[in-house]
Amino acid sequence: MEGVLYKWTNYISGWQPRWFVLEGGTLSYYDSQEDAWKGCKGSIKISVCEIQVHPSDFTRVDLIIPGEQYFYLRAINAAERQKWLVALGTAKACLTDNRTKREKELQENTEALKTKMSELRLYCDLLLQQVNKIQESSLAETTADSGEVGDETGNLVKSTCTTFLKTLEECMQIASQTFSPDLLSQTPPGSPPVATIKPQKDDSGIPTQAFLDSCYAIVPVLDKLGPTVFAPVKIDFVGNIKKIQQKVVSDPESFPTLQSIVLHEVETEVAQVRNSATEALLWLKRGLKFLKEFLSEINTGMKDVQGALNNAYGKTLRQYHGWVVRGVFALALRAAPSYEDFMAALVSHEGDELKEGFTTGMHRDLDIYLPAMEKQLSILDAVYEEYSLESDEIV
Repeated sequence: MEGVLYKWTNYISGWQPRWFVLEGGTLSYYDSQEDAWKGCKGSIKISVCEIQVHPSDFTRVDLIIPGEQYFYLRAINAAERQKWLVALGTAKACLTDNRTKREKELQENTEALKTKMSELRLYCDLLLQQVNKIQESSLAETTADSGEVGDETGNLVKSTCTTFLKTLEECMQIASQTFSPDLLSQTPPGSPPVATIKPQKDDSGIPTQAFLDSCYAIVPVLDKLGPTVFAPVKIDFVGNIKKIQQKVVSDPESFPTLQSIVLHEVETEVAQVRNSATEALLWLKRGLKFLKEFLSEINTGMKDVQGALNNAYGKTLRQYHGWVVRGVFALALRAAPSYEDFMAALVSHEGDELKEGFTTGMHRDLDIYLPAMEKQLSILDAVYEEYSLESDEIV
């Protein structure tokens, strides 16, 4: 993509028009289109920069490499900025760095997911801005061109929503490539098994690898609820497990328990840094609470799966989600299976859910599993409360 953007130069010259060209993962600019043959005046690598939308200027976008490079740009109008944001986001998603082949094999899908999640946050910010603009317009006095302004804003919202949903679909596709096929196809036998989570003494700590293995064992339950519509939930859940796993792999002997990871990051003052293992464990803990509440509803005899999910969501994750994420979850709820279909999806052989003893066995296992799960979550809650690590941040 190429075109005119206004670049902030300095306080004397202010904003100046420049000819920008996005090609090969690099955004370069020239004095003008006619002077492009003279060579670019500067450039920035999209793969390593942060793309930020301005909170109040609907034509502005900032490209930042913290501590190194800053491009403050303005488009001619909001619609033009939208085109550039989509082009920049797409370029960022398609780029790969020069890591070794082995490192790429281990991390490329994780990095792709992080990039896509970054895009989703970007489009979420855009949606909020555009919706706020619509609300402000509705309160303003009617003018001759108010209809045109409303149409333009509505088109921008529609465009952003389309891009948001497309990016979400790409996240799901990346996730399906990332997750182990064996893990996703795994289904419980006739009577759902008790997971490997066992009560631990508070002073012994929660074994890291055993905990992560237990979390991985829960993932297939999300597939039974809807492999497509629950993909965003699964992406977040598995992504957080992998962040903690990466921390463990970096120094296995130093992180035998979850408490040792949190304590180390508290001491090194990175516990509350974005994408830290402590933050990942916080969101994993919240995801586990959601699943625990859902399974508790089922264990009490509730046969309305959608209602059980909605109740569990309201008690756990909803308070941490903004309206966009709530909307995604509401969409997933509408596609939740019936109780009969959910039970049928849990078994290895068709019809096992109808056999005598299946329901009794399921409740027996849940009566063992849920208290053990509650014990682990209570221990983690105490750790996060002790170090004031809980956060009310909305995503």
